[in-house]
Amino acid sequence: MEYSTFGRHVAVDTWGVQFDLLNDAEFLKKEMIEAAEACGATVLSVQAKQFSPQGATVLVLLSESHLSIHTYPERGFAALDCYTCGETVDPQVAIDYLVSVLKPEKTYAKKLVRGTGELQVVEPEIKAAQLVNK
Repeated sequence: MEYSTFGRHVAVDTWGVQFDLLNDAEFLKKEMIEAAEACGATVLSVQAKQFSPQGATVLVLLSESHLSIHTYPERGFAALDCYTCGETVDPQVAIDYLVSVLKPEKTYAKKLVRGTGELQVVEPEIKAAQLVNK
């Protein structure tokens, strides 16, 4: 079987996020898994690190690639990215889910279309997903 090299990589900087949301690796881990599942990705493993005095990093290894967050709670900042290979899993869905959870005041995003030759940079529309029981 031959697989497509096509992939999409969405990177977002979020600003103005509540300190407590960004300083809780376990909370972020749970929400990152939810985001991966929301976009139809297959979670293979999760690593979460709570830093001292503050900050967290969570990496979700996906069958389709990865989803990550790196936080700086003292600045209200989080760097998010999601890369997925193939046509069926849309990384934008995972990013929109996380933006809905974090509720930043500002977002700055780029999407790279990868695996088709020269990288294409696209301006994605970031929209808050409808969350159930949030």
